[in-house]
Amino acid sequence: MRDYQSQCRVLTEEDIDALEIGSGILGTGGGGNPYIGKLRARQAIREGHELKILPIEALEDDARIVALGGIGAPLVSFERLKEGREGVRCLRALEERLGFKADAIGCEEIGGQNSMEPLVTAAFAGLPVVDGDGMGRAFPEMQMTTYAIYGHNSTPSVMCDPHGNAVCFEHAITEKWHETMARACVIAQGGASVLASAPMSGAFFKAHAIPHSYTQAIGLGQAVLDARRAHEDPIKAICEREGGKHVFSGKINDLKRHFERGFNVGVASIEGLDDCRGSVGEITIQNEFLIFRRDGEMQACVPDLVVVLDLDSGLPITTEVLRYGQRVAVLALPCHELLRTQQALDVIGPAAFGFPELVYRPLAETA
Repeated sequence: MRDYQSQCRVLTEEDIDALEIGSGILGTGGGGNPYIGKLRARQAIREGHELKILPIEALEDDARIVALGGIGAPLVSFERLKEGREGVRCLRALEERLGFKADAIGCEEIGGQNSMEPLVTAAFAGLPVVDGDGMGRAFPEMQMTTYAIYGHNSTPSVMCDPHGNAVCFEHAITEKWHETMARACVIAQGGASVLASAPMSGAFFKAHAIPHSYTQAIGLGQAVLDARRAHEDPIKAICEREGGKHVFSGKINDLKRHFERGFNVGVASIEGLDDCRGSVGEITIQNEFLIFRRDGEMQACVPDLVVVLDLDSGLPITTEVLRYGQRVAVLALPCHELLRTQQALDVIGPAAFGFPELVYRPLAETA
């Protein structure tokens, strides 16, 4: 196990406050509630643990990185608290099964509470978390990471629940089969667990992770906090920082949301306000906000980020806390270039979510 201590950034409680907001924005409504993740991370700091971020460039090519994150429905993880050491149990069981010691922890998805899960696990294990992740946002399924898209075999893997159960997935013939088996298992475990995947090399991680996503999320959250303190528009600050667009403002006038196949799924209807008065917005949900339509016409879709914010505060709203009557702003933010290749779009484009009729046009090319 390598000593990366001198190269790490140790996060403060102020960093965690900013990460809560930034990961909520990048999470596009999913990844688990970031506020609960913040409470867990803050408690770890107050107990004397260090939450450390390692620059991705510092990784040695033969380093061994274990990526992990929560799996299940955000609504379940919001209503049922974690025991707290699920991630550590996953890591130790995987190390024992494969006979190795991890050098660092990787993040499966930077969105929401899943930005915090690797930090808390790594803190308890005395390891750093690499400044990068496998999505640059949140997606609902495990095969939708850049790790899987670009060739990583994520089994053997280990899933642990709050009750103390541990399940090892020895081998999956495809990453989609891994997702299918894990999804069935997480439903049996109550709808929310933690999963650690087979280790990656430092060389692979540097080539195929979304780089600097922790730095991005913390900086994004800090920009919102700075704008609020200066009585400036945080929504404008987000769009300027990320190259995004404020595509709709309105009030939620209908919400259909339910738990299905291990996911939160549904549709949110938004009555236009201000410049959008007279129009109706609609967001399709599968754990995350996938597609935004205005008056029936698609305005933004995966893999670009559809973000819902409180219209007045600019703070992110996750799928499990959407409510009738909320005044919201809808933003479209461009995704990382690793998510825009044809290889990636086959896995995370609109057709992969059951919308083959939709044509993805990268926001980065139209902004």
